[in-house]
Amino acid sequence: MFNLQLTNPLLMKTFYYSLFVSVFLLLTVSCQKSNTSADLIIFNGTIYTADESLPQVEAVAVSDGKIQALGSAEEIMVLADSTTQKLDLEGKTLIPGFIESHGHIMNLGYEKLNLDLRYVKNYQELVDMVAEVVKNTPKGEWILGRGWHQSKWDQDPPKVVTGYQTHDLLSAVSPDHPVWLRHASGHASFGNAKAMEIAGITAETEFTDDGEIIKDENGQPTGIFSERAASLIENFVPKTTPAKHEKALELAIRTCLEQGITSFQDAGSGKVDIAQYKKFKEEGRLDINLWSMLHGRDSVLLDEWYEQGPMIDEEGHLTVRAIKLYADGALGSRGAWLLDAYADRKDHFGNKVMPMEYISKVSTDGLANGFQVCTHAIGDRANQEVLNIYEETFTEANKVDTDHRFRIEHAQHLDLSDIPRFSELGVIASMQGIHMSSDRPWAIFRLGKQRIINGAYVWQKLLQSGAKVINGTDAPVEPVNPIPCFYASVTRKTLQQEPKGGYEADQKMTREQALRSYTLDAAYGAFEEDIKGSLTVGKIADFAILNQDIMTVPEEEILETKVHMTIVRGEIKYKAEENQLSTR
Repeated sequence: MFNLQLTNPLLMKTFYYSLFVSVFLLLTVSCQKSNTSADLIIFNGTIYTADESLPQVEAVAVSDGKIQALGSAEEIMVLADSTTQKLDLEGKTLIPGFIESHGHIMNLGYEKLNLDLRYVKNYQELVDMVAEVVKNTPKGEWILGRGWHQSKWDQDPPKVVTGYQTHDLLSAVSPDHPVWLRHASGHASFGNAKAMEIAGITAETEFTDDGEIIKDENGQPTGIFSERAASLIENFVPKTTPAKHEKALELAIRTCLEQGITSFQDAGSGKVDIAQYKKFKEEGRLDINLWSMLHGRDSVLLDEWYEQGPMIDEEGHLTVRAIKLYADGALGSRGAWLLDAYADRKDHFGNKVMPMEYISKVSTDGLANGFQVCTHAIGDRANQEVLNIYEETFTEANKVDTDHRFRIEHAQHLDLSDIPRFSELGVIASMQGIHMSSDRPWAIFRLGKQRIINGAYVWQKLLQSGAKVINGTDAPVEPVNPIPCFYASVTRKTLQQEPKGGYEADQKMTREQALRSYTLDAAYGAFEEDIKGSLTVGKIADFAILNQDIMTVPEEEILETKVHMTIVRGEIKYKAEENQLSTR
């Protein structure tokens, strides 16, 4: 035991002063170490940054939910202390978290609660699936679903009218249950006789707005309602409950995390949806980053937001700063608005689904109030009309050179003359690589060979012109999984790996372009490239860990890629059940 006796007052004063200084310095050094040590270090794998200045590193350090340092394993391990969690990749691959740049978050959740018809191979399978549900559903209760696509079926229905099935078989297995099944695209719906009876739909019912009630040769409704004609039935479908709405968001978030998606750009939310997003954030349940567009059809909602202005989260957790509009429908339902008639329906050009005057007004008002405008446009006529409106809007506001980042959602089929206009106007092409894979085998029958070659899914033509192309799935139109979308982007093949060499192979993305379109460029599409989208010091620590290297494996093996872990803001939010990575 050290025993110190001091009797001289001067010596005592000097001693206690020295002791105070020593303790202060010790505490200061300790605090500095605490502030510089990492919360998490990830190492021993392949790490892609999506940052051109430092494309690959050996290790990454995370502190307070952000990337603290990148470099060699030796350099990064210096930042570890006894509290640092170390994550050994064991040779696996880490990339920036995937950013879904166009999806429908609530619909993704509801897909899990209703019938999922994306995988039915033909009309009879659809009918059989409904028949099974009927057995366990009380009479009179609605049966809802989504995902059927007649152009993907392996055989034609017994009766076809303008390319669609008729309700006869469906109605036969569900005489006491109204059935309402949305097309995969969301731009057509299919109802049975009971649903039409409840809505009062008869042979005499007409619809003169943007949409069509498909009728047979005798003038009888077939059960198919395209575009806004679907509202004739939907007005009678029971509204959801708050509990079901909350469950849908929970399921959607969980699904995203399972697929390595750390940020989701939602293509159209209403007042109730946004209130729920805020509630989840406040309660600590919003485990992904969410960036949302306002429903453009709701003019009251838009006026409210014009008054308050965009809600921009500087940390990129929950942002509302854009407006979603619709110029046309979908190609599968022949609702895409074309300059020339459909090759397989000679008298038909598709539909505009909003007045162009309204799109022009919202573009002007949105720009004036600090909102991005994001307009759905699939057909070449729709894309041309929207580009014209955007150009006129920028010119009249004297903001041609402003960094507005207006977007066209899908931009699937373009006239050759319009391709360079995206770059010239600073308009982002928000495209979905997986749509090419799913649609191209039958799209040629809608458009014909020359239109396909000139302007269908022309990723390289847009990129080489200087445009930004961002990627996604349009979930739940397609499964939200980014891996098949990445595969389609770099191979131009279907998920059955056909045809050899890919469709219009000169338009393939490189793997680097495809990764950027799902990470850094996708972040750019939301004004968030300074806080996410790449592994860069100071950015949010959002990562996806994959079982293999998607940048180097043979292309036929890309589809075997699985997500093993998803990290959001430095926290592990999802682990695969098998082959979990070791942490210590």
